[in-house]
Amino acid sequence: MAERVFTQTFGVVAAVIEKEGKFLLVQESRRKGSEHGQWNHPAGWIDVGEDPIEAVKRETKEETGYDFKPSALLGLYSIVKRKENGEIRHAIKLVFLGTISRKQEKLADDILDTKWFSAEEINNMDKDTLRDADIKKILRDFSSGQHFPLKILTHSLV
Repeated sequence: MAERVFTQTFGVVAAVIEKEGKFLLVQESRRKGSEHGQWNHPAGWIDVGEDPIEAVKRETKEETGYDFKPSALLGLYSIVKRKENGEIRHAIKLVFLGTISRKQEKLADDILDTKWFSAEEINNMDKDTLRDADIKKILRDFSSGQHFPLKILTHSLV
């Protein structure tokens, strides 16, 4: 993996996976960071040159062990986060809806566990349990029925 640089905005993808009223979250394993043990959507950086749809498939498989088939874009989220050391990070997050299939055994090294939670359980999580507050906003958008067709995304290699 390339070194991550935070002097500019950067692209992130995330998957909202719902089944029978519960949402799949992943537990972060970042032993040196404040996110260790916190719950998050399957998510990660878009690699330079990578199609965002392929990025969300890759990240979801790495973090959950499931194949992910995106069906819609839930939204684009601009997330500015000030770290404990004063550093500011600004992610542009593309959040996808979709379905999963075929479970694989091994999760990425930076994931401790996966678990299904109800929206109420997620909304009751505090900042020490849930990685980012935007996850609650994303769930509200999901519950409202918001979504956009995948064809609004264009990926070009020129």
